[in-house]
Order: sequence, then C-alpha cells, then structure tokens
Amino acid sequence: MNAENKKIIEHFDVLIIGAGISGIGAGCHLTMKSPDISYAILEGRDAIGGTWDLFKYPGIRSDSDLYTFGYSFKPWIEDNPLAAGDVICKYLKETTEDYGVDKKIRFGHHISKAVWSSEKRHWTLDITVQESGKTKHMTCGFLFSCTGYYNYEKGYLPEFKDYDSFKGTIAHPQLWPENLDYKDKNIVVIGSGATAVTIVPAMAGVAHHVTMLQRSPSYILSRPGVDKFAAWLHSWLPSKLAYGINRVRYVCLALFLYTTSRRKPEKMRAYLMDEAQKATGPNIDANIHFNPSYKPWDQRLCMVPDEDLFHHLRDGSASIITDHIDCFTEKGIKLVSGAEVEADIIIPATGLALQFMGGIEVWVDDKRINGGDLINYKGMMFSNVPNMVATFGYTNASWTLKADLTADYVARLLNYMKKHNYDVVVPALDNATIGEIPMVELNSGYVKRGMDIMPKQGPERPWRNKPNYISDLMAIKFTSFDDDVLKFSKATSPVKEHID
Repeated sequence: MNAENKKIIEHFDVLIIGAGISGIGAGCHLTMKSPDISYAILEGRDAIGGTWDLFKYPGIRSDSDLYTFGYSFKPWIEDNPLAAGDVICKYLKETTEDYGVDKKIRFGHHISKAVWSSEKRHWTLDITVQESGKTKHMTCGFLFSCTGYYNYEKGYLPEFKDYDSFKGTIAHPQLWPENLDYKDKNIVVIGSGATAVTIVPAMAGVAHHVTMLQRSPSYILSRPGVDKFAAWLHSWLPSKLAYGINRVRYVCLALFLYTTSRRKPEKMRAYLMDEAQKATGPNIDANIHFNPSYKPWDQRLCMVPDEDLFHHLRDGSASIITDHIDCFTEKGIKLVSGAEVEADIIIPATGLALQFMGGIEVWVDDKRINGGDLINYKGMMFSNVPNMVATFGYTNASWTLKADLTADYVARLLNYMKKHNYDVVVPALDNATIGEIPMVELNSGYVKRGMDIMPKQGPERPWRNKPNYISDLMAIKFTSFDDDVLKFSKATSPVKEHID
C-alpha cells in the first residue's frame, strides 16, 4: 500500500455503527473498561440520538421507564419515568460529553458494505461521506453494530385501496412534515400500537377532534407520569444509590408483568381489561376496543402516562373506532362497516419495517451474509461470523438493559483477547438447521413481516436468548468465554478453541 492510501484508510480496533442510545452506551463502556482500545462511532445522520432525534411527531416519548431505559452508569434523575424525546436527547448529549464520546463520533458517514477478510483478519467498510459525497474506506478489527433492527428510512405502510384519492394531508410518523398545522383539524390516526397511543393524546385538545382507528386492539396500561417514591428516594439518598434502587424496582416490575402474562394469560387479560374499563369510563366498551385476540405480551404492552389517552377518550376530544378499512376517499376513510370517517389529516401509524444491520451489505470473504440464515449467540453475536456484535435490546423490557449487557460483554471480550494475544473470535456452529425460533419472540405484524431477514435462535443457550434480564445477567456478565462455542485464534495460528 502506498503512502497516499495509508493516509486515506483509517484503522481502529473497533468501529461502532450508530450514535443512538446503543452506540453511545457502547462508546462509554469501551472508554471506561477498555481505555487502550481505539474506536470511532460512525453515524449516518448529523446528530446523535437515533430514534429520539429522528422522530418528530407530537408527543414522542419512551414507553419504557427511564430508570431502566437509562444507562446503568448514568443515573436518571428526572421524576418522570416516561420521558419525552427531547429530554432523552438531552440525557444522551450529557452522557457523550461526560465520557468524551462526543469526540469519537463521525457524522454523515453512511456505510453501504462491510467485508471481513480472513486473510487480513479485519473488516473493511465502504462509506459515503455526506459532506463531500465521496466514498472512502475504513478498517477495524472488530465491528459493533448499534443500528437497532428497524428501517429508519421508512416505516411499514399497508396497500390501502384508493390511498391516493384522499385530498387532505397524510403524515407518516417517521416522515413527519415540518411545521404541520393541525389546530382545529379533524385527524384520523390509523393504528393501535405505541406510536398511535402517543400521538392521539398529544394532538387531542389542539385538534378539533382525533379519531384512533384500529383494525385490532392492543393492551394498554396506564402508569403514573411522576414516580413519587422515586422522587422521594432521590431527595434522601445519593443519586447513584437512589437510581440503583429504582432500577431494581422497575426491572422486577417489568419481569413480574411479563412472567405473569406468560404463565397466567387469562388472569392478566382480566386485570388489563378491568384497568382499561375503569380508565375509559362507562361510555366506552373496553371489551371491544382494548381486548385483543392475542394473549398479553404476545405483542408489546403499550404504556401511557397518567391515563392521558383515556382522559381524552372520556372528555370527547378523541374517540376510538375498531373496524377494518375498506378504502380511502377524497374526504377520509370508508370502513368495511359502511361508515365513513372524515379527516383533514390522516396519520398512518401502521408500524415499522425490520432491517438487519441497518441495511448494510455484510460479507465474510466472498460470501454475502443473509441475516435470516444466521443463528444468534447470546443475543449479540452470530454463527460463523468473526469479530462482529450487534445490539438487540429487549422487547418485554427496556432496550438499554440488554444494550448495557452487550457493551459490557464486548469490552470484557476485547480485553480478554488482548490479554491472550488473540485477534479473531467466532461463535462456531456446524449444524446449520439448528435455528427455528425467531430472534424477536413476538407475534406482532412487523416481526412476522421481517422473519426472513432476521437471525434465528436455537433450542438452548448460548444459541437461545430468552427475554429475561436477570437470567441474561448471569449468562452474559458472569460467565467465562470458554463455553465450547467461541473459537479464538492468533494471526500466526489456525482457528482453535481457547482453554485456559
């Protein structure tokens, strides 16, 4: 390689893809625990925050509590456990500055391809730099994907009949129009998931009326917007200790709700129906509008703060319709029942589209890797793919709980490899038919639509990753790397299993 190319191609021990909550956390863990490891964070956009900076629809907030959605090392000191997007972005910005991660981020770096070379024993990334429009290459020993598993360029949109006939405004939550004026307008929000139950109360009261139009209901549970006990703890105890106690509380609460839902689904259904009926009042039939056909936690449970959605349904500023869409009309939407719902603005909160590795082409030598052919190892690495980790958070608890475990594991793994002078690690799997279980264990529409492109799971650990933080804590944080699966090698030796 000539001197000019050496200047162009930068090499790092680790390249982290994405400067959202996972990528920032990954950088912090490496800074704290692997200070001798060189790394950079490559972010395609011009801002940090990922979801929380990208999505601009009214009311954007987390539906996971920030005591567990926040980082284990950075106390969440606000009183509100379900925080708005701008508050989360502020928290992330403070974190990058506190740990010096802000100096490691390369903005406007769009990665199109990542190729592992067994001969060179490193990854090469094809990158388009937004500012110049030019393509460049960067290399790394270890690739750490923190892109999540959604397509952030566009969401899922069903093929609605006569969709283009509507004469009003259509605003998709992922492509929210700047300065959209919805004051005194009639709005229809299509959907029943977390996005819909966030948008409806945020727009109700400003709009003339908001209709939540759902094909099928979701389970919705209200929780206090301010945790008084958490606030009391923070007033009496050091922030780190108070945060730790609250974190344990919320981990246990989430695990209790999920475990009870799986073991006693009808009992949990009855509880959720009773809570919904009390929250909506006597004029709305919760059995019709909040009683899904699936069991609790077959799909994600929606959380709302201080009954905000139910409040607007009670006072009439919002309404809910459970029906199927026949077609779009010039004035709104015609339903299968024959009714027509008129609207000035229609918001199709119809879900997200799954995407593996942010849509990046992944190659191992001369073979292109299809995510659907891979088997996950401990919910983060993949069968027979060297030196690569991808963060996959929980669906039944806060995403960041698993992101923290993953980043901590990567830091320990890199330290271990450096100590033993290894430069390659790969989860070895001979039985290619072992994977039958989807990596994301929900029956939500977006999961079913993306099954072919997403990695699978095996029947048992370490190829099976049940969504249980406490179990993962033991299996990931406190276990040895010598598990008869990970194969380590040095540049001067063939791939082999390491045994201390």
